[in-house]
Amino acid sequence: MTQLAFWKTFITPNRYSHDQIPDLTGKVAIVTGANTGLGYATTVALAAHGAHVFLACRNKQRAEDAITRATAEIKETYPHASEPKLEFLELDLNDMTKSRQAAQEFLKKGLPLHILINNSGIMMCPFALSADGIETQFAVNHMGHFVFTLGLLDKLKESQPSRIVVLSSIGHESPAGLGGIDFDTLNDPTKTNARTRYGRSKLANILFTKALARRLANERVYVNAAHPGYVSTELIRHTGDEFGSLMGTVTEKVTRMVAMSPKVGALTELYVATSPEIENNDVRGRYFIPIANEIQPSALARDEELQEKLWTFSEKLMNEKVKV
Repeated sequence: MTQLAFWKTFITPNRYSHDQIPDLTGKVAIVTGANTGLGYATTVALAAHGAHVFLACRNKQRAEDAITRATAEIKETYPHASEPKLEFLELDLNDMTKSRQAAQEFLKKGLPLHILINNSGIMMCPFALSADGIETQFAVNHMGHFVFTLGLLDKLKESQPSRIVVLSSIGHESPAGLGGIDFDTLNDPTKTNARTRYGRSKLANILFTKALARRLANERVYVNAAHPGYVSTELIRHTGDEFGSLMGTVTEKVTRMVAMSPKVGALTELYVATSPEIENNDVRGRYFIPIANEIQPSALARDEELQEKLWTFSEKLMNEKVKV
């Protein structure tokens, strides 16, 4: 397989559909950022096929509203489906201690965990620091999920065969001029802009995927990354902050016209989370683009030395910041 240019992601074939999702009765799943956009669409699809889904979100009211909406949608769209099993799990990815607490709260329920979808993310927002003093896009998109995932890892091993899906982006290629990730200047706003900070966090997602997959090589825990494609979601809301109100307006209009709906955009992460092909073909540490097409990520994402450097940095930061 060769690396595809960005434009080719728009002409790849559709290799997965909602009709191909297998029966998930008895499976337990967690979807981060499940109250809106791709996370919501993923949650609906999983629950409609029988999975018990936890909506891991920061805002309880928005999650409960999403549960009400999803329940009604499933009953209307999938009339033969059983009663949806949907629950709220409080998760604040901007705070590593709270991310660890969320994992602990799930473990207290005594349930297995078969599917973890690290879907939540922020994009191109103005520079700010997280509760732990880390640049927010890196903190939310990578560090919060790193802590949350490691807090659930023993349960995922216990429940195997299981899946971990990490949502990345074609934007992971944008930090190429920076040499990947300069850990020493992570919190320096003069070294990056909103776009490259986003790309850095998405590069971290693939690096983490590959490093974790390597550590789970002898387990039936399948870790893979997915780029959902150009999807109409709330992620674009900060475009105007970075490029001006005119560009923000233009981006919003173009997105409405040409972007995929979240229901379609969710199919790639659903493929990695549910398709029997993943287990049957022992698919691990791979990168998929719409819809369910495997390609090679950037050379930086494939750099094993950088993968291990990120793991060491993340583990050290987690141990310093997490207070539980």
